[in-house]
Amino acid sequence: MENVLKDINPIVQMLVVMTVFSLIPLVFCCMTSFLRFVIVFSMLKTALGTQSVPPSIVIIGLSMILTFFTMGPTFEKMYEMGSVPYQQNQNMILAIEEGSKPLKEFMMKQTREDDLAFFVQLSHKKAPASPDEITVWQVAPAYIMSELKTAFEIGFIIFVPFIVLDLVVANILLALGMFMLSPTIISLPFKLLIFIAVDGWALIVQGLVTSYN
Repeated sequence: MENVLKDINPIVQMLVVMTVFSLIPLVFCCMTSFLRFVIVFSMLKTALGTQSVPPSIVIIGLSMILTFFTMGPTFEKMYEMGSVPYQQNQNMILAIEEGSKPLKEFMMKQTREDDLAFFVQLSHKKAPASPDEITVWQVAPAYIMSELKTAFEIGFIIFVPFIVLDLVVANILLALGMFMLSPTIISLPFKLLIFIAVDGWALIVQGLVTSYN
């Protein structure tokens, strides 16, 4: 395999590299911890009912910063493993192949076995004898499915107390005969007060970051 990659025309290698670089935003959004962060923060904003506060750009920015924080060791390994073959023989394709191994290892640690087994079976290839034989393209969709499940589970836990508060406020307004007042508007200050009192942002950010350690 290594000899085949070494003999590929440099122009073809450059085209492959350009294609890979065009996929970097997709890889960053779907194959890193960014996926879990942005979903949970978006669901938190919905649960609070603050509509456009915080702005989407703030949620994305916070998710990106936390992604670089949690993925820092993985990114360093990717650079170290990918730079070796490139410095030795200027082979970009082999460098990309070697550099993707730490990312695959990270995704496999966060992927549920059932999801991974499903996509390995769906690929109609011979069952891998070891994790090293599993390709990154088999791990990626399984990782996305697992991250979506985990993010929605966390979102459900975040939603429950806010829904309970909405129900309590709605019942109080109903008992007082205030049918024209929106329970969401009345409960919003209480949601913010409780969220601030328990230091909600710190709890959620710490929980999400430590979930990858």
